[in-house]
Amino acid sequence: MELSLKAGQPSSIKTGCLVIGLFEGNKLTATGSEIDAASGNALSRLIKRGDIEGKPCQTLLLQGLDGVAAERILLVGLGKQDKFDPLVFRKAMTRATQVLGELGAADACFAIDDLAGKSLDPYWAARHTAEAVNFALYRYETTKSEKAKPRKLKRVGLLQCGSGAPRGSGAPHRDYNKSFALGLKHGNAVSNGMNLARELANLPGNICTPTYLANQAKALAKAYPKLKVKILEEADMKRLGMGSLLSVSRGSRQPAKLIVMEWMGGKKGDKPHALVGKGLTFDTGGISLKPGPGMDEMKFDMCGSASVFGTMRAVVELGLKVNCVGVVPSSENMPDGDASKPGDIVTTMAGLTVEVLNTDAEGRLILCDALTYTERTYKPKTVIDIATLTGAVVIALGSHATGLMSNDDKLADSLYALGQQTGDRVWRLPLWDDYKEQLKSNFADMANIGGREAGTITAAIFLSRFTEKMRWAHLDIAGTAYKSGTEKGALGRPVSLLTQYLIEQA
Repeated sequence: MELSLKAGQPSSIKTGCLVIGLFEGNKLTATGSEIDAASGNALSRLIKRGDIEGKPCQTLLLQGLDGVAAERILLVGLGKQDKFDPLVFRKAMTRATQVLGELGAADACFAIDDLAGKSLDPYWAARHTAEAVNFALYRYETTKSEKAKPRKLKRVGLLQCGSGAPRGSGAPHRDYNKSFALGLKHGNAVSNGMNLARELANLPGNICTPTYLANQAKALAKAYPKLKVKILEEADMKRLGMGSLLSVSRGSRQPAKLIVMEWMGGKKGDKPHALVGKGLTFDTGGISLKPGPGMDEMKFDMCGSASVFGTMRAVVELGLKVNCVGVVPSSENMPDGDASKPGDIVTTMAGLTVEVLNTDAEGRLILCDALTYTERTYKPKTVIDIATLTGAVVIALGSHATGLMSNDDKLADSLYALGQQTGDRVWRLPLWDDYKEQLKSNFADMANIGGREAGTITAAIFLSRFTEKMRWAHLDIAGTAYKSGTEKGALGRPVSLLTQYLIEQA
């Protein structure tokens, strides 16, 4: 669902439901105060009853108030005013949308402009709302025979009161309106990218194979002809010397693919920014077989590649004036009679040899050849790889922050700052030389694992051997790409972060 701007005074807006914020301590926003006055202080009286306290994500639905054109009013808690930030705001907008999805209203309107210019920049107020609404309304139904009943909610607007600038913000009207509209435009595009990433990742492994991903890239290029796509087959990879990548696909009946998407929207001749996404469409662990319980979630081992697809989708929709490439090494990791064995030694495209001590540490084996290919083919300005690479990052950071490692402080600092803005947060871990000792091998240039300690870091140290000529960052999204349990499903991270990075470059 795409959102649109809606102008008018809060009390006169005709809509199925008007969403208004409430801070703790019964502090209404400016819009809430206007609605309260128009309704003869009806909101104040209801709030005093104690049905809502303004705590984060609390909601209270009110039916038709006298003096107000909206059929319903939905109050949503924003928490303590002095602790209000973009993350609290985004969660509140997501919760409000979930409530709206259960109502019979065909349209709704978010009154958020009174928050812009104070705790939130107008751009981010609009963008966070757009992303939150689209995120909350996404449903996976592709492989279900019985589809859910269509939601009655069809249209969502973002309220701009009067001439546009929020009351008391002091913002010039023209600049405010421009920022608000741009945030909405970017938010819609990012949402489309996130939902594509979620859809690809949620598909089962028997449908979403490396060949399926390659076909999805071709479909994206068909929809956006300026996007160029090329697919390298196993024979092509063999000629290039990608022995590490091909060692992972040996046990699978599904042929590996190296998917390359090129968007040259910037100046001709400018070096592109590169995104490299791990595309393990299913990971059994290979001969180093994973435990059975929870193995179904290994269809999510291609969330890194899904985020590249989603980001490229957002970039081409926005027509960003930037050169960028998305590179996706895609394979299955299966325990066939021809599969790689612990102790095997493979030769990478870079010429380095690797002792495969654990076949379940396969993501780095396909990424290293993809990174070498990216460096030799494009000489990129920056390269960011994205991968559900280690369970260790989940232990270290949980499900809130993506693990960030980089050989470039400026790039790392930029990604950290943009993570704070987008709510798609990252946390940096070190890449000290001390950790290299753990990857030593008696029989090859390096081993593919470094033991139990610092598993996330040693995985990145492995990849750093193939990125020495590039400004490089590694995002380990194993804890942030999807949820388990009753809410199992892909989250579309870090599409918002990656898109914003490319927006900044443009």
